[in-house]
Amino acid sequence: MGNGPLSRTAHTLVLRHPCHRLRQQFRCFATKYSGRVVVEAEDGRSFAVEVDAPTLHTDSRGYALPRRDLICKVSQILKSPPSPSSDPFLDLSDYLDTLTITLTPSEASEVLKSLKSPNLALRFFRFCPSEIPKFRHDCFTYNRILLILSKSSLPNRLDCVREIVDEMERTGIQGNISTVNLLIGTFGDGQGNGVNELTRCLGLVQKWDLKLNCYSYKCLLQAYIRLCNPDKALKVYQEMRRRGYRLDIFAYNMLLDALARDQKVDQVHKVFEDMKKWHCEPDEYTYTILIRMTGKLGKPGESISFFQEMLSKGISPNLIAYNTMIEALAKGRMVDKSIFVFSKMVENSCRPNEFTYSIILNVLAAEGQLGRLDEVVEISKRYMNKSIYAYLVRTLSKIGHASEAHRLFCNMWSFHDRGDRDAYLSMLESLCNSKKVTEAIDLLNKMSEKGVKADSFMYNTVFSALGKLKQIPHLHDLYEKMKQDGPSPDIFTYNILISSFGRAGEVGEALKIFEELENSNCKPDIVSYNSLINCLGKNGDIDEAHMKFIEMQEKGLNPDVVTYSTLIECFGKTEKVETARRLFDEMLAAGCYPNIVTYNILLDCLERSGRTSEAVSLYAKLKEQGLAADSITYTILERLQSGSHRTSRVRRKNPITGWVVSPLSMVLKQPDIEFILRTLVMRN
Repeated sequence: MGNGPLSRTAHTLVLRHPCHRLRQQFRCFATKYSGRVVVEAEDGRSFAVEVDAPTLHTDSRGYALPRRDLICKVSQILKSPPSPSSDPFLDLSDYLDTLTITLTPSEASEVLKSLKSPNLALRFFRFCPSEIPKFRHDCFTYNRILLILSKSSLPNRLDCVREIVDEMERTGIQGNISTVNLLIGTFGDGQGNGVNELTRCLGLVQKWDLKLNCYSYKCLLQAYIRLCNPDKALKVYQEMRRRGYRLDIFAYNMLLDALARDQKVDQVHKVFEDMKKWHCEPDEYTYTILIRMTGKLGKPGESISFFQEMLSKGISPNLIAYNTMIEALAKGRMVDKSIFVFSKMVENSCRPNEFTYSIILNVLAAEGQLGRLDEVVEISKRYMNKSIYAYLVRTLSKIGHASEAHRLFCNMWSFHDRGDRDAYLSMLESLCNSKKVTEAIDLLNKMSEKGVKADSFMYNTVFSALGKLKQIPHLHDLYEKMKQDGPSPDIFTYNILISSFGRAGEVGEALKIFEELENSNCKPDIVSYNSLINCLGKNGDIDEAHMKFIEMQEKGLNPDVVTYSTLIECFGKTEKVETARRLFDEMLAAGCYPNIVTYNILLDCLERSGRTSEAVSLYAKLKEQGLAADSITYTILERLQSGSHRTSRVRRKNPITGWVVSPLSMVLKQPDIEFILRTLVMRN
């Protein structure tokens, strides 16, 4: 409706977007409608106009230009529904019903472009042909939704793309070369059955009577590379050369890298020569690929040639190039040249990283020249920081060079006011592994001078080493210092101490630590009880060990295979065979499956007490459970067959329970065991 006196002649109305004035200097967003006045009020102040369908302007190719006001309105409805619970497509359907005009495919494509959500875009794509009369997607709308899906992270995006391609073929919509390029890029990202999908893409090229362009070949080549199929990638490259197409430096590097990783050396050299022939200058990544390939092939001389060629072209190597060159030289055990390239790296202000130092460290260790590590440190002293020192100390400790690690650690101590926790921890572990517990305690006490606070993990590392060496006085002193100065002991501290005192036969101290654990913020766990039960049983207090076993169950802790195995061996050692057997039955009833150690313990107990038939039955149960007998099992069965039931034997300590089954006298094969078992059955 409008206001003002107007005649009944035809008038032209221009409906403009609210933002038209702001945007008209860039692009016109108006849609022009023509119509005629059909009703006019008596006072002439209002009238009705019958508007004809607008004439859609077309571009130079004959495609209708999209109406921006309509696109904006549709996009707004979809992206900003009145409420979160409302369906924007119902609102869109109601809005379109009020119009005498419909969306064109080009306008639908613009709406799709404006939608950020792939799911929303896919719903709108399905909405258009189903709800808009006479609407039919064209090649461009299909390309738009394919592009949206290719960039999305939807878990079913490949299935959606396949459905859309099937729909195009079913409805007879012919794609263009952009469609094919999109499909190649989508299916060539390394997911799904990519090679078969790419074959289908090439089939569509023939079906739609298209020709691959340079960009299509490049997409296809990269797709085969991502699918780890360098053979097909090479064939695509050869086809490109026949057609006179050229790759860019990025595609050349991808192809060279794929061929080099597949050890296609001749093809790499040929592509590299083609690259230079077609005036595509290699960069540092190209040379890095070639240096890595020749280095892995054990040809450091060729690696040096490529490195020198790179320098002669004025290309400055980056960190990766330097590391690759040093690695190639190190593989060839060229220590002097490795250090020389390292010095040039530092001279050219390229900061080495941990990988650089690891390469040099490994070659020095392999060649017995770790003494030259000081030379390497001196060369790179402007880049030596706490983290690099820490890395070197850790690495030297792990590869078994504790003295070198300690010497380097002392350098770090001298040159840096503040220490690095990882370096200190690595040094502690190295000293403990080398049984240098006095030095470890000294380091633990002094690290606060460098701003590193000793934590419970560090204390536990030293406690564990002291316990294994049965250094009880040091263990007492360090524990008292920990309680006095901090940090607070944790559950691992208490468990280590209980086990350590038990190993040394200090039952009273172990019980004292257990009581402290019960009164602390930590509560005993299954390991705590296992350690205490092992301590009590090993030192002859079996009744107390059994009481702790009952106590842990009352506190809601379920005994595990270690708990049962420990107690069974305790009772077996004191010839309480019935109790040991009853515990084994309780173990099975509780759903705790014995392991081979448990069976060996009980077999040994039965063999020593002369209960041959029960031992044979137990062995049969072991086989039923699917466990593989070990050499200790075979030795026990051999003793059963020989009738040797000695009650006093030398015993080795078991790493699980602290007890040991008898030492090996021989190792039997399975047929021997079967013969022994048949003999025992016949005897009984």
